[in-house]
Amino acid sequence: MGEQSAKTSAAVLERMKSDRPLVAVELRPPKAGLSQTEGMDVWIDMYHSIRRLASQDTVIFLTDNAVGEAEEENLQHLTTNLAEEVDPAKVVPFLTCKHALDYCLVYAARAASFGFQALTVLGGDRSVGPPRCVEYAYMLRQLIRERVPSLSLGGWVNPHRDPVRQVDFLLAEHFTAEFYLTQIVSHHSIRAVEAFLGEARRRGVAIPGVFGVFLYRSANPETLRRLQPFFPVPAAEITAEFESGLSAEEICARSIRALREVGVDKVYVSNLGFRKPEQRYRRLMEVLG
Repeated sequence: MGEQSAKTSAAVLERMKSDRPLVAVELRPPKAGLSQTEGMDVWIDMYHSIRRLASQDTVIFLTDNAVGEAEEENLQHLTTNLAEEVDPAKVVPFLTCKHALDYCLVYAARAASFGFQALTVLGGDRSVGPPRCVEYAYMLRQLIRERVPSLSLGGWVNPHRDPVRQVDFLLAEHFTAEFYLTQIVSHHSIRAVEAFLGEARRRGVAIPGVFGVFLYRSANPETLRRLQPFFPVPAAEITAEFESGLSAEEICARSIRALREVGVDKVYVSNLGFRKPEQRYRRLMEVLG
Protein backbone atom coordinates (compact mmCIF):
# COMPACT_ATOMS: atom_id res chain seq x y z
CA MET A 1 0.00 0.00 0.00
CA GLY A 2 2.91 2.38 0.65
CA GLU A 3 3.89 2.76 -3.04
CA GLN A 4 0.32 3.57 -4.03
CA SER A 5 0.10 6.24 -1.35
CA ALA A 6 3.17 8.03 -2.69
CA LYS A 7 1.40 8.38 -6.04
CA THR A 8 -1.83 9.76 -4.52
CA SER A 9 -0.60 12.13 -1.85
CA ALA A 10 -3.46 13.65 0.19
CA ALA A 11 -6.04 12.30 -2.29
CA VAL A 12 -8.62 11.69 0.46
CA LEU A 13 -8.53 15.30 1.65
CA GLU A 14 -8.49 16.62 -1.91
CA ARG A 15 -11.57 14.53 -2.71
CA MET A 16 -13.40 15.98 0.29
CA LYS A 17 -12.50 19.51 -0.83
CA SER A 18 -13.36 19.00 -4.50
CA ASP A 19 -16.41 20.49 -6.19
CA ARG A 20 -17.75 17.05 -7.14
CA PRO A 21 -20.50 15.61 -4.94
CA LEU A 22 -19.34 12.68 -2.81
CA VAL A 23 -21.43 9.75 -1.62
CA ALA A 24 -19.03 7.89 0.65
CA VAL A 25 -19.81 4.70 2.55
CA GLU A 26 -19.36 3.61 6.14
CA LEU A 27 -18.70 -0.10 6.62
CA ARG A 28 -18.44 -2.13 9.81
CA PRO A 29 -15.90 -4.91 10.31
CA PRO A 30 -17.21 -8.20 11.73
CA LYS A 31 -18.05 -8.32 15.41
CA ALA A 32 -15.27 -9.59 17.63
CA GLY A 33 -15.87 -13.06 19.05
CA LEU A 34 -17.30 -14.70 15.96
CA SER A 35 -16.08 -18.21 15.23
CA GLN A 36 -13.15 -18.41 12.84
CA THR A 37 -15.44 -19.65 10.07
CA GLU A 38 -18.11 -16.98 10.64
CA GLY A 39 -15.55 -14.20 10.85
CA MET A 40 -13.74 -15.35 7.72
CA ASP A 41 -17.00 -15.53 5.74
CA VAL A 42 -17.85 -11.94 6.66
CA TRP A 43 -14.33 -10.71 5.86
CA ILE A 44 -14.33 -12.46 2.49
CA ASP A 45 -17.57 -10.68 1.61
CA MET A 46 -16.08 -7.40 2.82
CA TYR A 47 -12.92 -7.84 0.73
CA HIS A 48 -14.99 -8.24 -2.42
CA SER A 49 -17.19 -5.28 -1.47
CA ILE A 50 -14.29 -2.96 -0.69
CA ARG A 51 -12.60 -3.80 -3.97
CA ARG A 52 -15.76 -3.05 -5.92
CA LEU A 53 -16.55 0.12 -4.01
CA ALA A 54 -12.97 1.37 -4.28
CA SER A 55 -13.19 1.13 -8.07
CA GLN A 56 -15.84 3.87 -7.96
CA ASP A 57 -15.64 7.57 -7.13
CA THR A 58 -16.14 7.15 -3.42
CA VAL A 59 -14.37 6.98 -0.05
CA ILE A 60 -14.77 4.07 2.37
CA PHE A 61 -14.90 4.74 6.11
CA LEU A 62 -14.33 1.70 8.35
CA THR A 63 -15.75 1.85 11.86
CA ASP A 64 -14.11 1.01 15.16
CA ASN A 65 -16.39 -0.56 17.79
CA ALA A 66 -19.52 0.97 16.27
CA VAL A 67 -22.46 1.50 18.68
CA GLY A 68 -20.38 0.05 21.50
CA GLU A 69 -19.94 -3.40 19.97
CA ALA A 70 -16.41 -4.77 19.84
CA GLU A 71 -15.32 -5.25 16.23
CA GLU A 72 -12.39 -7.01 14.64
CA GLU A 73 -9.49 -4.67 14.04
CA ASN A 74 -9.70 -3.40 10.48
CA LEU A 75 -6.04 -2.60 9.73
CA GLN A 76 -4.62 -6.10 9.99
CA HIS A 77 -7.26 -7.65 7.75
CA LEU A 78 -7.08 -4.89 5.16
CA THR A 79 -3.32 -4.84 4.86
CA THR A 80 -3.02 -8.61 4.79
CA ASN A 81 -5.67 -9.27 2.20
CA LEU A 82 -6.08 -6.10 0.13
CA ALA A 83 -2.61 -4.57 0.09
CA GLU A 84 -2.13 -4.96 -3.66
CA GLU A 85 -5.75 -4.48 -4.70
CA VAL A 86 -7.13 -1.35 -3.03
CA ASP A 87 -5.65 2.14 -3.10
CA PRO A 88 -5.35 3.21 0.57
CA ALA A 89 -6.30 6.72 -0.54
CA LYS A 90 -9.86 5.38 -0.82
CA VAL A 91 -10.04 4.05 2.75
CA VAL A 92 -10.31 6.03 6.01
CA PRO A 93 -10.34 3.95 9.22
CA PHE A 94 -12.07 5.17 12.36
CA LEU A 95 -10.20 5.11 15.66
CA THR A 96 -12.07 5.71 18.92
CA CYS A 97 -10.54 6.56 22.27
CA LYS A 98 -11.98 3.30 23.67
CA HIS A 99 -8.59 1.57 23.64
CA ALA A 100 -5.37 1.85 25.63
CA LEU A 101 -3.41 4.98 24.70
CA ASP A 102 -0.36 3.00 23.56
CA TYR A 103 -2.56 0.94 21.26
CA CYS A 104 -4.07 4.09 19.70
CA LEU A 105 -0.67 5.63 19.00
CA VAL A 106 0.73 2.40 17.55
CA TYR A 107 -2.44 1.99 15.46
CA ALA A 108 -1.95 5.45 13.94
CA ALA A 109 1.70 4.73 13.15
CA ARG A 110 0.75 1.41 11.55
CA ALA A 111 -1.94 3.09 9.46
CA ALA A 112 0.56 5.60 8.10
CA SER A 113 3.18 2.94 7.43
CA PHE A 114 0.64 0.91 5.43
CA GLY A 115 -0.10 3.94 3.25
CA PHE A 116 -3.39 5.18 4.69
CA GLN A 117 -3.58 8.95 4.39
CA ALA A 118 -6.33 9.81 6.86
CA LEU A 119 -7.79 8.69 10.15
CA THR A 120 -11.07 9.75 11.74
CA VAL A 121 -10.50 9.99 15.50
CA LEU A 122 -13.63 9.92 17.67
CA GLY A 123 -14.30 9.83 21.38
CA GLY A 124 -16.56 6.80 21.41
CA ASP A 125 -19.83 6.33 23.30
CA ARG A 126 -19.21 6.82 27.02
CA SER A 127 -22.26 4.79 28.03
CA VAL A 128 -21.07 1.44 26.71
CA GLY A 129 -17.85 -0.53 26.44
CA PRO A 130 -14.45 0.31 27.98
CA PRO A 131 -13.58 3.82 29.19
CA ARG A 132 -11.83 6.32 26.95
CA CYS A 133 -8.05 6.56 27.19
CA VAL A 134 -8.35 10.38 27.10
CA GLU A 135 -11.26 12.60 28.06
CA TYR A 136 -11.85 14.09 24.60
CA ALA A 137 -10.99 12.98 21.08
CA TYR A 138 -9.05 16.16 20.27
CA MET A 139 -6.52 15.15 22.94
CA LEU A 140 -5.83 11.91 21.09
CA ARG A 141 -5.65 13.77 17.78
CA GLN A 142 -3.04 16.09 19.27
CA LEU A 143 -0.91 13.13 20.39
CA ILE A 144 -1.26 11.44 17.00
CA ARG A 145 -0.33 14.67 15.21
CA GLU A 146 2.89 14.83 17.24
CA ARG A 147 3.77 11.19 16.56
CA VAL A 148 2.43 10.74 13.01
CA PRO A 149 2.29 14.17 11.32
CA SER A 150 1.75 12.69 7.85
CA LEU A 151 -1.84 11.61 8.60
CA SER A 152 -4.80 13.86 7.85
CA LEU A 153 -7.09 13.67 10.87
CA GLY A 154 -10.86 13.89 11.06
CA GLY A 155 -13.06 15.03 13.93
CA TRP A 156 -16.77 14.90 14.72
CA VAL A 157 -19.70 17.28 15.22
CA ASN A 158 -23.39 16.83 15.88
CA PRO A 159 -25.77 19.13 13.95
CA HIS A 160 -28.63 18.10 16.26
CA ARG A 161 -27.01 20.04 19.09
CA ASP A 162 -26.45 23.76 19.64
CA PRO A 163 -24.89 25.02 16.37
CA VAL A 164 -22.90 27.74 18.10
CA ARG A 165 -21.25 25.23 20.39
CA GLN A 166 -20.58 22.77 17.57
CA VAL A 167 -18.90 25.47 15.48
CA ASP A 168 -16.91 26.48 18.56
CA PHE A 169 -15.48 22.96 18.53
CA LEU A 170 -14.51 23.19 14.85
CA LEU A 171 -12.83 26.58 15.24
CA ALA A 172 -11.00 25.80 18.47
CA GLU A 173 -7.23 25.87 18.02
CA HIS A 174 -6.92 22.48 19.69
CA PHE A 175 -9.48 20.73 17.43
CA THR A 176 -6.56 19.34 15.39
CA ALA A 177 -8.35 18.08 12.28
CA GLU A 178 -8.38 18.66 8.53
CA PHE A 179 -11.96 17.44 8.05
CA TYR A 180 -14.98 16.44 10.10
CA LEU A 181 -17.80 13.92 9.96
CA THR A 182 -21.24 14.50 11.41
CA GLN A 183 -23.77 12.54 13.36
CA ILE A 184 -26.51 10.92 11.29
CA VAL A 185 -28.97 13.46 9.85
CA SER A 186 -31.88 13.16 7.42
CA HIS A 187 -34.48 15.09 5.45
CA HIS A 188 -36.54 14.97 8.64
CA SER A 189 -33.88 16.98 10.51
CA ILE A 190 -32.93 19.37 7.72
CA ARG A 191 -33.76 22.49 9.76
CA ALA A 192 -31.09 21.53 12.31
CA VAL A 193 -28.62 21.01 9.47
CA GLU A 194 -29.47 24.44 8.04
CA ALA A 195 -28.90 26.07 11.44
CA PHE A 196 -25.50 24.39 11.76
CA LEU A 197 -24.50 25.31 8.19
CA GLY A 198 -25.57 28.91 8.68
CA GLU A 199 -23.43 29.23 11.78
CA ALA A 200 -20.46 27.50 10.12
CA ARG A 201 -20.66 29.78 7.06
CA ARG A 202 -21.12 32.93 9.14
CA ARG A 203 -18.00 32.17 11.15
CA GLY A 204 -15.87 30.98 8.25
CA VAL A 205 -15.37 27.27 8.92
CA ALA A 206 -13.00 26.24 6.15
CA ILE A 207 -12.39 22.54 6.68
CA PRO A 208 -14.60 20.12 4.69
CA GLY A 209 -17.39 18.17 6.34
CA VAL A 210 -18.96 14.84 5.39
CA PHE A 211 -22.53 14.46 6.68
CA GLY A 212 -23.88 11.10 7.80
CA VAL A 213 -27.08 9.57 6.42
CA PHE A 214 -28.58 6.23 7.41
CA LEU A 215 -30.01 3.66 5.05
CA TYR A 216 -32.96 2.24 6.97
CA ARG A 217 -33.42 -1.24 5.54
CA SER A 218 -36.84 -1.66 7.13
CA ALA A 219 -39.24 -0.01 9.59
CA ASN A 220 -38.88 -2.84 12.11
CA PRO A 221 -39.96 -1.21 15.41
CA GLU A 222 -37.40 -3.12 17.47
CA THR A 223 -34.55 -2.07 15.16
CA LEU A 224 -35.62 1.57 15.24
CA ARG A 225 -35.89 1.42 19.03
CA ARG A 226 -32.36 0.00 19.38
CA LEU A 227 -30.93 2.76 17.19
CA GLN A 228 -32.56 5.57 19.17
CA PRO A 229 -29.86 5.89 21.89
CA PHE A 230 -27.17 6.51 19.27
CA PHE A 231 -28.77 9.18 17.07
CA PRO A 232 -32.22 10.76 16.62
CA VAL A 233 -34.41 8.27 14.73
CA PRO A 234 -37.55 9.69 13.04
CA ALA A 235 -39.33 6.38 13.58
CA ALA A 236 -42.88 7.48 12.75
CA GLU A 237 -41.79 9.27 9.59
CA ILE A 238 -39.60 6.40 8.38
CA THR A 239 -42.41 3.93 9.05
CA ALA A 240 -44.85 6.07 7.06
CA GLU A 241 -42.43 6.27 4.13
CA PHE A 242 -42.03 2.50 3.98
CA GLU A 243 -45.80 2.06 4.27
CA SER A 244 -46.26 4.42 1.32
CA GLY A 245 -44.26 2.00 -0.84
CA LEU A 246 -40.87 3.73 -0.91
CA SER A 247 -37.79 1.50 -0.95
CA ALA A 248 -34.90 1.80 1.50
CA GLU A 249 -32.79 3.40 -1.23
CA GLU A 250 -35.51 5.91 -2.16
CA ILE A 251 -35.86 7.02 1.47
CA CYS A 252 -32.11 7.42 1.81
CA ALA A 253 -31.98 9.34 -1.47
CA ARG A 254 -34.53 11.79 -0.07
CA SER A 255 -32.07 12.66 2.69
CA ILE A 256 -29.17 13.11 0.27
CA ARG A 257 -31.24 15.33 -2.03
CA ALA A 258 -32.46 17.44 0.89
CA LEU A 259 -28.87 17.92 2.05
CA ARG A 260 -27.79 18.93 -1.44
CA GLU A 261 -30.59 21.50 -1.57
CA VAL A 262 -29.15 23.25 1.50
CA GLY A 263 -25.57 23.09 0.23
CA VAL A 264 -24.22 19.78 1.55
CA ASP A 265 -22.69 17.77 -1.29
CA LYS A 266 -20.46 15.41 0.74
CA VAL A 267 -22.21 12.57 2.60
CA TYR A 268 -21.41 9.12 3.92
CA VAL A 269 -24.02 6.37 3.95
CA SER A 270 -24.24 4.14 7.01
CA ASN A 271 -25.94 0.73 7.39
CA LEU A 272 -25.35 -0.74 3.94
CA GLY A 273 -24.95 -4.10 5.69
CA PHE A 274 -22.30 -6.82 5.80
CA ARG A 275 -23.45 -8.79 2.76
CA LYS A 276 -22.83 -7.17 -0.64
CA PRO A 277 -23.08 -3.53 0.49
CA GLU A 278 -21.83 -2.50 -2.96
CA GLN A 279 -25.13 -3.70 -4.43
CA ARG A 280 -27.14 -1.44 -2.14
CA TYR A 281 -24.73 1.38 -2.93
CA ARG A 282 -25.24 0.83 -6.65
CA ARG A 283 -29.05 0.86 -6.26
CA LEU A 284 -28.84 4.05 -4.20
CA MET A 285 -26.72 5.75 -6.85
CA GLU A 286 -29.20 4.66 -9.54
CA VAL A 287 -32.05 6.21 -7.56
CA LEU A 288 -30.06 9.43 -7.09
CA GLY A 289 -29.41 9.48 -10.85
